[in-house]
Amino acid sequence: MKQYLKNHEWQIVEEGFDPHLNRVSESIFSLGNGQMGQRANFEENYSGDTHQGTYIAGVYYPDKTRVGWWKNGYPEYFAKVLNAPSWTSIGINIENQELDLAKCKVENFRRVLDMRLGLLSRSFTATFPDGKKVEVNAQRFCSMADGEVGAIKYSIKPLNFSSTAKITLGIDADVVNKDSNYDEKFWDRVYEESQMGWVIVSAQTKKTFFQVCTGIEYDLEMNGQRIGGKVFTNIRDKYADNIVEVELTEGTELTIYKYAAVLTSENHDKEELVKKCHAKIDETSKIGFQQLLAKHAAVWAHTWSECDITIEGDIAAQQGIRFNIFQLMQTYTGKDERLNIGPKGFTGEKYGGSTYWDTEAYCLPFYLSTSDPSVARQLLVYRYKHLPKAIENAKKLGFKDGAAFYPFVTMNGEECHNEWEITFEEIHRTSAMAYAMRDYVNYTGDKDYFTEFGLEVLIGISRFWVQRVNWSADKNKYVILGVTGPNEYENNVNNNWYTNYLAAWTLRFTQEALEYVKNSDGSKYKSLSGKLNFHEEEETKKWKDIVDKMYYAEDKTRGIFLQQDGFLDKELIKVSDLPAEDRPLNQKWSWDRILRSCFIKQADVLQCMFLFEDDFTLDQIKRNFDFYEPMTVHESSLSPCVHVILASKLGYKEKAYEMYLRTSRLDLDDYNNDTEDGCHITSMAGTWMSVVKGFGGMNVREGKLFFTPYIPEQWKSYSFRIEFNGRVLKVKVAKEKTEVILESGEPLEIMLNGKGVKL
Repeated sequence: MKQYLKNHEWQIVEEGFDPHLNRVSESIFSLGNGQMGQRANFEENYSGDTHQGTYIAGVYYPDKTRVGWWKNGYPEYFAKVLNAPSWTSIGINIENQELDLAKCKVENFRRVLDMRLGLLSRSFTATFPDGKKVEVNAQRFCSMADGEVGAIKYSIKPLNFSSTAKITLGIDADVVNKDSNYDEKFWDRVYEESQMGWVIVSAQTKKTFFQVCTGIEYDLEMNGQRIGGKVFTNIRDKYADNIVEVELTEGTELTIYKYAAVLTSENHDKEELVKKCHAKIDETSKIGFQQLLAKHAAVWAHTWSECDITIEGDIAAQQGIRFNIFQLMQTYTGKDERLNIGPKGFTGEKYGGSTYWDTEAYCLPFYLSTSDPSVARQLLVYRYKHLPKAIENAKKLGFKDGAAFYPFVTMNGEECHNEWEITFEEIHRTSAMAYAMRDYVNYTGDKDYFTEFGLEVLIGISRFWVQRVNWSADKNKYVILGVTGPNEYENNVNNNWYTNYLAAWTLRFTQEALEYVKNSDGSKYKSLSGKLNFHEEEETKKWKDIVDKMYYAEDKTRGIFLQQDGFLDKELIKVSDLPAEDRPLNQKWSWDRILRSCFIKQADVLQCMFLFEDDFTLDQIKRNFDFYEPMTVHESSLSPCVHVILASKLGYKEKAYEMYLRTSRLDLDDYNNDTEDGCHITSMAGTWMSVVKGFGGMNVREGKLFFTPYIPEQWKSYSFRIEFNGRVLKVKVAKEKTEVILESGEPLEIMLNGKGVKL
C-alpha cells in the first residue's frame, strides 16, 4: 500500500513531490466529463517518469492480434483505447532553461483534487539550475456543462529575478499509446493551423477513421490587466503552437488562461469539424474561466445532491466513497447511448475495450439508484443494439440458429479481447446481460422493457446456453466443460459452479420474460417469434430439461458448493499463511504456479451468492464464505465489495469493514500496486454497493425495498439517497436509530429490519 495522500472529506491532497509516485498520482488526480478526460499530467514539460494520457470516449483503434498460434474464432483485433491529441501543455522557458520538475529543485508542492467542484489544482515553487526561483499555481477542469470544453488557469511569479519568458501553448496529436508495439502511432494528420492567439489541430485514426479536431485560445494577464506579447507561430506534422514572449517582473504574477474545444466526427460532420471547432473555442474563450468554472461547478453540485454518501466519524472512509462516486460520475453520464463504462475511464489505457461484464454486474445498480431510470435503461439498450454482433460472435465459434454470445471486451459489440482462456472460456459474462435486466425490471417496475428489447436478447442468450452445455451419461446430468469462472486464477476447468448456476437461471428467467410478453402483448410476441424463427414448445422444453438436470459440484461433507470439479484436488492453504513477499501473486508468481494453487483472485461461488442471495439459506452462505474467503487474495478490484456485502449479512462486521476500506481506497492507497496504470472505475460502483447493500442491507424483492442496516464501530453515522420506482428516499443510519425519509414521490411501504413501514 502507498498511503501518501492526506485524508480530507471532499479533497484528494498530495503534499510534497515524490517522482516515484508520479504515475500513481497522474491516475488518481485524473479528470473527465463523460466525453473526454486526461490523466493529471503537469502542464509544464516534465522529463521524468510520466504516462501522458488524453482520452476521448468512443475513439479506439483495432490493433492487430493475429499470432503464431492462431485458432479459428480468434478475435480479429485487440481494441486499444487511444491516447488522443493533447491540449493541456504550457511550456515555460526562461533564458534557455525549461521549467521541468525533474530538473528543478521543487519545494512546497501541493496537488489537490476538489471533488465537490471537479477542479484540479497544483502549486509549487521551483528553483532553476542557475538559481532563479518561481512560484506556480495551476487549476484545470473538463467541463461537465459542455463535454467538448476544458480550461486551464496557470499563474507563474518570479520570486528573485526579472527576465523574458517564452511560453509555448500548443496542441500535440503526435502521441503514442503506452502499450504501442515498437512505438507505433495511430494518428494521421488532417489539418494544422496556428495564428496569433489560437491554434487548431485535426487528426484521424488509422483504420477506424475517427477524426478529432482540437482547438485552443488563450489570454495573458498581469496585475489583472490583459497583456500581449511577441507571438511566434509553429506548425509541424500533427502539431501546432503559439510561442509568446513576455517580460516577467520580480514579484509580479503572470496568469495564462488556456481554453480548449475538442470535437469529434462521432458528433459532427468531418467537413464541418474545423469550422465548428473554431466557433466553439471562440465562444468558450469569450465566456472566460470563472464563468465556465461556475457552470461546471453547478452541474457537480446537482450531481452530488443526487448521489452523495455521507459518513461521520471516519474521514478516510468518507474520502474513499466520494472518490469512487466522483470517478464514476465523471466517466459516464448516460447522455450518449453509444458509450459505456470503460474499466479505466479517462485515467489510463490498460485492458483496452470500452465494455466488460462489470457494467451489468456492478455498475448498473449504482446508476439505477442515483440517476434517472433512463440512464440505466440506456446501458441495457446499448447491449440490445449489439445483439447482431453477439450473434455474429457466437457464429464464429460454431454456434447457430441465433445463439448470442456477448463479448468479454468490446467497442462495438464485436469481441476484441485476445486471451483465449478468458475470452472464450469466461462465458458466464453473457448471462450478466440477463441479470441486469432482472435488476432493472425489479427496481423500476418497467416490465415493458422485455417487450421492447429484452426478450429478444434473452432468447439469443438462452440459445447459446442450450448449445454450450452437453449431456454427461456418466453423471446423468448436463455439464459445462472448459470454462473460466469469475476467479481467473483457474482456467479451462469443468463445471464452474457459478457458470452452471447462471446458465440454468438464465433459462428460467427467459421463460418468465416470455410469459410476460406473451400475456401482455400477444401481437408483439407473435411478431418476435416470426422474426427470430422461435419455436416455443420445442425450445422451452429443452430449457426446462437443462434447468431440471443441471449438474452442480458439491462437497456434502463440508456442506459447500465446489468452485469446480477438481477444486479439492488442490492443496488448501490460507492466504494468511503466505509470506508477505509473495503478494500480489500476479506480480510475483508464475502463471503455472497460480493455476495449480487454491488461491482465488476474486469471489466466484460467493459472487453467485451475492447476486442471488435470496436463493440460499444463511447457513449455506456462512459455510461457503468461511471456506472460500480465507483462500481469496482479492487481486481483482471486483472482489472486496462482494465480501463486504456477504460479511455484513453474516454479522462479520470486522471483516466487512476491512473489505470496505480495501474497496473504497483500492486506488487511493494502491492496494494492488497497479494504480499507475489507471483507476479501477467499474469496481468503484461496488464500493457504493458496499455501503448501501452491505452496511445498509438494501435489497429489492419482488419490487419492494428491504433494509437491514447496521453501522460500523468506527462510524458515528452514515446516510445515502436512492431513487426507487419514481420515488426519492434518504436513509440515515446512526448508532441509536435509523431514519428513512421519503423526499419525493408517491407513498410506499418498505421493510425495515423485518417490519413493514409506510412512508
